[in-house]
Amino acid sequence: MHFESPDIDELIDDFASRGLVVLGPEQLGVAKELHERIYEQEKAAFAAKRYITTSLIPDVLEVLKAPGVVAACDALVGESWAIVPFTHNAPFVSGGRDQHWHKDDNGPYNARRHRHHHAVQIEMLYYPQAVAEDMGPTATVPYSQYWTFNHEENHDNFAGADHLDFAYQLSGMETHPASGPRSRYATDDIVHRRTEHDRRMRDAVEALEWPLNRPWEAAPLQAGSIVIYSHNLIHRGNHRRDDWRTWKDNPRFMWRFWLYRTTEPKGEAAAWQVPGQDRLTGVARTDAPADLREVWRHQSHWLRTGHAPSPATDTADPKELARRLRHKEDRAEPVRIGAAYRLAATSDTAMAARILGDALRHERENVRRAAVYGLAALGTPATDTLLDATKSPVKWVRKAGAFGLGEAGALRADVREALIACLHQDPSVYVRSVAADALGCFGRRAVAAGAGAELVPPILAALVESLGREENRLAMDRAQKRSIKLVRPTDESDVCEGIGIDYQVPRYAPVRSVVRENALGATVTLCSHGATLAGHALEPLIDRLTQIVREERNVFCVGLAMDALARLAHLHRTPAEPVATMRLRTELPSILAASPIICWDALGRVGLSPRAANDAQRTPEVPFLKQARAKA
Repeated sequence: MHFESPDIDELIDDFASRGLVVLGPEQLGVAKELHERIYEQEKAAFAAKRYITTSLIPDVLEVLKAPGVVAACDALVGESWAIVPFTHNAPFVSGGRDQHWHKDDNGPYNARRHRHHHAVQIEMLYYPQAVAEDMGPTATVPYSQYWTFNHEENHDNFAGADHLDFAYQLSGMETHPASGPRSRYATDDIVHRRTEHDRRMRDAVEALEWPLNRPWEAAPLQAGSIVIYSHNLIHRGNHRRDDWRTWKDNPRFMWRFWLYRTTEPKGEAAAWQVPGQDRLTGVARTDAPADLREVWRHQSHWLRTGHAPSPATDTADPKELARRLRHKEDRAEPVRIGAAYRLAATSDTAMAARILGDALRHERENVRRAAVYGLAALGTPATDTLLDATKSPVKWVRKAGAFGLGEAGALRADVREALIACLHQDPSVYVRSVAADALGCFGRRAVAAGAGAELVPPILAALVESLGREENRLAMDRAQKRSIKLVRPTDESDVCEGIGIDYQVPRYAPVRSVVRENALGATVTLCSHGATLAGHALEPLIDRLTQIVREERNVFCVGLAMDALARLAHLHRTPAEPVATMRLRTELPSILAASPIICWDALGRVGLSPRAANDAQRTPEVPFLKQARAKA
């Protein structure tokens, strides 16, 4: 077996700039026969119309443990990274239809959250078979991850996946096959990209006028290749252009996993310079404007150290940067964001905080968005500005303040208490959900700074209290009888809480709660640092998580609770560990067995598997996921 370890420095700089990296099969550290075996098993399951997961094809778990995969993901989202359970951890088959360009949300299935610029969540795609250029390779827009669109009062983007051309959805064009036996296009036009679908895709990207942005398709790829990209990157599912009569015997599969950070970066700074020619996409990165270069500089440094870089030698007039923060239209998003980062990089932090704080209260969402990213990049000097924002009468400003405090607020008790107040008291579901996520980020940073024992136990207690109060609701697509792309806010929730999924398992129901899910995601993050850190909150935390696994009807909450318990039981064992942890380790297999489905891809991150759990505890094997019939 030939193994070429990924070049971590190159990986970080490519991800910080391009937002996407590719690992060839030789960089994974597993035998090529593994990919062949997975592909043949998947073909058989697909032909039999089985519901395909890692429980059905556990060999995929070996890919997730591959040395090259772990090294790359450790570099991009930190050690002890977690996998979002029960979501897109299943294969996608390419065919005749096109998705339009969009950004995925950073949470389970369409639940709207605030997008992190820092590498807090990534997506990983695995292709067990080779992907030729005409087999529907994943289409992306590299360098697009730092720019996005309004959604707070733009209901076209209410449901999490921000769209480039929402009229594509409204016109029904996504339902019309671009290729295959029911396509209305001539074969020659399909092969040479001359269809109306092709034109619509090209025009949507070109109309943005964002620097360096142009479409790129992930092909050709060897069998066993992995694509890792920012959850903020614009991308889409792509149609096949080869002979449709070969599709059945030559399916193109893709597995997708959502990964998220539980630990801070802890490497050393490296001398930064503008990356050179992009060998993957051919883009000349030296042509990037100053705005974009400053964003790259910050993100590259943060990915290595967890901190902002030293002030830049930027001679731009602060008044001009303040004016640029207020530029209008989507095409000016890079200008607004770039101005915010350049303000954050000045040596006069008080001036930067004042200018960005003024922008944070602007009536336009895209100005507020740029401001909060600038304040997050500024770091602790932004703390008072962000604390003040959490007291605003405008919920969108409170949401931004909570997000910024999680990203960069000073590691102080008053900051923690402000976030807890937002979680427990804010009337907006959106603000409460952002506060829950921010508490996880704040706690993660506190642990890295050595302040975890002081600051984290009250956070865990607050999360447990929130989980005892927040309720699941029938998912908006079910309640409103609409596509998830067309749902709207309600009196109960001012944020999309996601599509309803129960996996045809009677125990579960199509219910969601973005606050519960964010609170549990934060809990997974904090539990990744060991049970001792929980202090007085440990036993109530274990009791609450166990209750969720045994009784909850929201499958995503159950998966997150499973992962949190597994991390408490199996990470950071110490000779003097709490009795509650030892008891949990013994009881965990029976707790997991309370659910008819198990998220083994997530639990595998702490070394658990069906066989390992059975052998270690000598209990009946925890059942695999029920094999539901896939839709034809």
